[in-house]
Amino acid sequence: MNPGDRVRVDRADRTYEGVLLPSSTDDHLVVKLEGGYNVGVDREGADVSVLAEDVYEIDGTDSTGTEETGSAIEFDDDLPTISLISTGGTIASTVDYRTGAVTAQFDAEDVLRAVPDLAGRANYRGRVVANILSENMEPPIWQDLAHAVHEEIAAGADGVVVMHGTDTMQYSASVLSFMLETPVPIVFTGSQRSADRPSSDNVMNAVSAVEAAKSDCAEVMVCMHASESDDRCALHRGTRVRKNHTSRRDAFETVGAEPLGEVDYESETVEFRREYQERGAVDLAIEPALEDDVELLKFTPGMDPQFLDVLEGCEGVVIEGTGLGHVHTDLIPRIEELIEDGTTVAMTSQCLEGRVCDRVYDTGRDLLEAGVVEAGDTLPGTAKVKLMWALENAEDVEEAMGTSLAGEIQERSVPWE
Repeated sequence: MNPGDRVRVDRADRTYEGVLLPSSTDDHLVVKLEGGYNVGVDREGADVSVLAEDVYEIDGTDSTGTEETGSAIEFDDDLPTISLISTGGTIASTVDYRTGAVTAQFDAEDVLRAVPDLAGRANYRGRVVANILSENMEPPIWQDLAHAVHEEIAAGADGVVVMHGTDTMQYSASVLSFMLETPVPIVFTGSQRSADRPSSDNVMNAVSAVEAAKSDCAEVMVCMHASESDDRCALHRGTRVRKNHTSRRDAFETVGAEPLGEVDYESETVEFRREYQERGAVDLAIEPALEDDVELLKFTPGMDPQFLDVLEGCEGVVIEGTGLGHVHTDLIPRIEELIEDGTTVAMTSQCLEGRVCDRVYDTGRDLLEAGVVEAGDTLPGTAKVKLMWALENAEDVEEAMGTSLAGEIQERSVPWE
């Protein structure tokens, strides 16, 4: 019985049938079920029958289940150099063979071995900044990531691909857009579904991200599926992208406009639809300082003004207001007190399309008189990381929050259809 055999496992009145996978422990069997999911089964008391031998080739193992070593990636002096930076996430995940759960444990070199389609497209340098699931992302890791990207570009990388979990990718792409001036593409990519699932999007996303990193667009971008089909990936500006679905492969969308461009997976071509910063247009620079005492508050009807007491002493607060940027009038005096005590308060809208305008209704004018700063049509999450950056780097924070620094504020908000 070897990995790749089709087996039936009977244990404790349960029967599992599928392909036997390698296990990291002698105490458990791992079986890939017909639906694509994996299950871990305790060997003790399990009755295993081999239904067919060698029905499935297991990457990274030989016929005895022994792990192979070495990378199939070939290097070519005529190819561009792309730095692959890993922070963890599903695109860099494997299965915990004790439980069948997915865990982030690949480093960048493992990604190269796991995606052989990357071979021949570029020369690669691998680097690990973090090995976390993206819900555990924190400002100090953003700073480490910014320094790593800066160092790779300074060392001659022609482009950078950041492997990142999808849950907080939009925040990381946004904050790096403010922290870095880049003469080359910086492309974030991830995977909604792990490599062990038949519907995984990791290969297409990784390959498309590398093609985007070789392009002429020297901006921070997010490269993810443009549709549920395996045909093309969309390239989203880092400050205008949002994850709008929990599990679809095309979960990411550019809000208020169409994406910057697309990568056609079959033809391997990159096409841009909108204006962008060209390769080499600016010199490499970094301003990594962040004020981490900034909170994002979503206003809801019935919110008690005393709830705002938890924000006392914060350096900055971004509010997701209703409509044009409103809150209940009972909250305005407490907001004014926060501002008088030194907290910068910026207003965004829960409406993802359109911009804040607090000069239309009395509530909005009262907020402006209290000292609230309008953030235009900046997305709430982007506004938070921008305020974190502006409090440490901008001479005039209010002016910075109302000015487009990295494409986060658009001249006109137009839904993409």
